[in-house]
Amino acid sequence: MRLSGRDPSLLRRINSTAVLRVLSSEFGRAPLTLTDLSHATELSRPTVEGVVEGLIDAGLAAEAEEEATDGVHAARRGRPARRFRFRAEAGHALGVEIGSHRIAAVLCDLTGRFTGTVAHDVPENAPADERLATAHEAIRELLATNEVRQESLRAVGVGTPGIVEADGTVRLGTALPGWTGLPLGERLREAFRCPVFIENDANAGVVAERWKGAARGAEDVVMVLVGLSPGAGSLIGGRLHRGFGGAAGEIGALHLLGREDSPEALLSTTDEPLHPLDEAAVARVFALARAGDERAEHAMERFVQRLVHDVAALVLALDPELVVIGGWASGLDDVLEPLRGELERYCLRPPRVELSALGEAAVATGALRLALDQVERELFSVDVD
Repeated sequence: MRLSGRDPSLLRRINSTAVLRVLSSEFGRAPLTLTDLSHATELSRPTVEGVVEGLIDAGLAAEAEEEATDGVHAARRGRPARRFRFRAEAGHALGVEIGSHRIAAVLCDLTGRFTGTVAHDVPENAPADERLATAHEAIRELLATNEVRQESLRAVGVGTPGIVEADGTVRLGTALPGWTGLPLGERLREAFRCPVFIENDANAGVVAERWKGAARGAEDVVMVLVGLSPGAGSLIGGRLHRGFGGAAGEIGALHLLGREDSPEALLSTTDEPLHPLDEAAVARVFALARAGDERAEHAMERFVQRLVHDVAALVLALDPELVVIGGWASGLDDVLEPLRGELERYCLRPPRVELSALGEAAVATGALRLALDQVERELFSVDVD
């Protein structure tokens, strides 16, 4: 980009973004003087001073209070230089999980520092309106507990099961009653005065694991939310891969490709399949298998073998460096070793396989990261026509 000086408003935005980046960075965690900011941004001191005043007027910066000092020493030093800080409390981002059994919400300030979280149980058979009402209740509780006004929210991210279109409509959502066809984005945007982003839960989970979990530093990652209808989220080159219509990673549908048994039948220890949403029954099967119950052991072996085939299909297609296992299986170490061993048999280059480091917090945390990405684009990006 070449600047001719003919667009002073563009220059001001670029300068303002440069100063704001420094103030909000690790370097700016302690209050900075105008000289500090001038050196860090390579802008003149008068330019920095004008930018800082503008940021103060916008509520994004504030003059830091002077520390109390001994009067004699203060007199010898003269008047201290003015110092400025980034007002991380000037806005917030919100991440929400709307799942089959729980609603969770997490809040952070403009630097990404967590300020609060809340979770509510919800019946697996709850209709869509009841589930949304529980989500709004959880959000109100979180904001009230942290004394944050809803107007302070700059972006909201939501993670939920299903195939989610770009506008937030759930094109297919069999895990939650009344979810297929639900204009979730539209419904939630009615309640907020900020951008609202709806994302598939596995996609949100893989974003979270790369931000604060098992995939930190990794660029090519697959995260599998293991369950009776497993789903996967993928990062390729560090970027979320949604697919053309948002359906990438829907490995729960692979059993439809000519296979006779559904996952609910594979994990059953009786002649009746499990209910598609009964995660507690799945946990009981795994517990019985650990205790040596023969039928449960066979059920677990069948399910792990199916899981291996599903994960292997993704590994062969994407060649990730890391596979993260989350969902209810994130607390079941029994899955890891069989999965690693079988992937070595099926895959040309077996990836690392790790359990989720975030557990049940992954989806809400990933939704928060997506909301925070939007906030940072607004604060730190300069659009050049």
